[in-house]
Amino acid sequence: MRTMETGLAPLTAEEIAFLSAPLQAADDFPERLRRALAATLSARLRVRVAIEACAAACGASEENPIWHADDRLAMLWLARRLGGQHGHGRVPFVPKGLIRMLDAVLAERWLDRPGSLPAAQAWRLTVGASEATLSLALPRSPNDMTRWAREAITR
Repeated sequence: MRTMETGLAPLTAEEIAFLSAPLQAADDFPERLRRALAATLSARLRVRVAIEACAAACGASEENPIWHADDRLAMLWLARRLGGQHGHGRVPFVPKGLIRMLDAVLAERWLDRPGSLPAAQAWRLTVGASEATLSLALPRSPNDMTRWAREAITR
């Protein structure tokens, strides 16, 4: 039913609740990134990936974010992307497809709503019975991060 004055339908209870909800904290970047990484890795690997934060062993980078994926994550990425179920053994490199996907998630989350930059982040990933670690060194300056994110999105 439309109102005569505006020609618009009245808001539903769900819309009113959404508009009345308090805004999320502007500085929840690390948590938003963790959730996005879990969702994207789960989709790409076609298996549930649980991610929890852990202590970061790396420091800040100079200008661009730098990902550090361990051998287990690299092997799991290759095995699952090639149709296997489990990754065993060692991989002498981190696949470029994994880094490109991680860069895309990071850039999207940063440009969506920038926050304060921690020097580094690290996560423990659990995939079935396997565990892997992933860490990220971030630029010191939010301006460098924004410049990088824009370049990463347009690649």
